[in-house]
Amino acid sequence: MTEANARVADYPIDPRFLERWSPRSFTGEAISEAELMTLFEAARWAPSSYNSQPWRFVYALRDTPSWDGLFGLLNEYNQSWARNASALVVALSKSTMLPPGKDREIPSHSHSFDTGSGCAYLALQASISGWAAHAMVGFDMDTAFARLQVPQGYRVEAAIAIGRRGDKALLPEAMQAREEPNGRVPVTQFAMEGRFRNEV
Repeated sequence: MTEANARVADYPIDPRFLERWSPRSFTGEAISEAELMTLFEAARWAPSSYNSQPWRFVYALRDTPSWDGLFGLLNEYNQSWARNASALVVALSKSTMLPPGKDREIPSHSHSFDTGSGCAYLALQASISGWAAHAMVGFDMDTAFARLQVPQGYRVEAAIAIGRRGDKALLPEAMQAREEPNGRVPVTQFAMEGRFRNEV
């Protein structure tokens, strides 16, 4: 068993996995471009099919000309807390890849899966570095595709708010009770030997 951050893992894991969570309360402290690049550098080393690295990240630092464009994509609920984030990121994935030895791109079955790995690496590096990352799908993906000038062949996956964790009193009152690390279902509910079993 591993314990950290008021969480308990049933099997021994590195406590950094328990320490990482997705807060909504941020201090509004600025993040430097170099610090943000460190998070993208971690994403760079995530695994991907044929090392295709399909992840793409469009970002905006707070108090820069790019901020309003990304912030405006979020739904009203997410705007209510993400306004204090230090950076906003939209994660995208390239839906084709060029396998080794081939001269033309083919559809990538795992582009979203691979980009999820990149986002997980980013989130873990954020936690290790004293920042927090909160991914969300509550934003206008169609508008994001147009506003961010995303070419065909890419999928808009998620928006990510990054910042220093703040006191929950900074949040709207209705969100404050939820501002704590949450639990997880046990491994026995999703790991199945030999064949798929329906949930009990």
